[in-house]
Amino acid sequence: MRVHPSPPSPPFNAFAARRLREALGMAPAHVAYGLRAQYGLGVAPETVLAWERGQASPDARELSALAGVLWCSPAELLAAATTLREHRIARGVAPEDLARRLSMDLKAYLRMEESNRWRGNERQTAMLSEILALGPRDLVEATGRDEELSDLLRSAATTRWQAYVKPVAKLLPIPRRRLEVVLQRLHADYHARMVATSSWGSEVTGGSSGEAGREYLARVVDHFWELARV
Repeated sequence: MRVHPSPPSPPFNAFAARRLREALGMAPAHVAYGLRAQYGLGVAPETVLAWERGQASPDARELSALAGVLWCSPAELLAAATTLREHRIARGVAPEDLARRLSMDLKAYLRMEESNRWRGNERQTAMLSEILALGPRDLVEATGRDEELSDLLRSAATTRWQAYVKPVAKLLPIPRRRLEVVLQRLHADYHARMVATSSWGSEVTGGSSGEAGREYLARVVDHFWELARV
């Protein structure tokens, strides 16, 4: 029988766990008792202390239960989430519930979560962003689409930007009209740099205008976020 490795623990915020426990006037033994009595988890007080000292981390089930005992949301016990799984756990959403709300097969969703490669359509992407309260930047990172967005933006800046409105819209829940304005501006800014000092020929000869264009493309994602203001 094939044994599947356990998924990595979410990024636990040990300091927050201790602060929340102390604010409630609870000892580690009280937390351990709550985990056992309310959630059926056999966690010892020593384990609670190990979590708070950063010597160990709770798994997803333990994290959710600990949040219940400490009267907080799972997100308050996590460091900054980056992956799709971490954002889901931070919002306290079960994978079954998320897959159902996305009208997606659970196994298909879990494969995406494990690989951190999102394959949902435009509607599902917008719904994912809404359910997990992901801003556009967090959404791109969580769905593993950083490089894809960068490639699309470079192409939009250097060729016909109109052809990239729809592909970028599939990645990000940004109003189509705003996206058109931003891509058009990226295109204009890039070409303005290419002809800033002399002519198109300067790129071939290694002139400063060609270098300015290359530098702009190297930071095209940053320029995109600055223009989109999201």
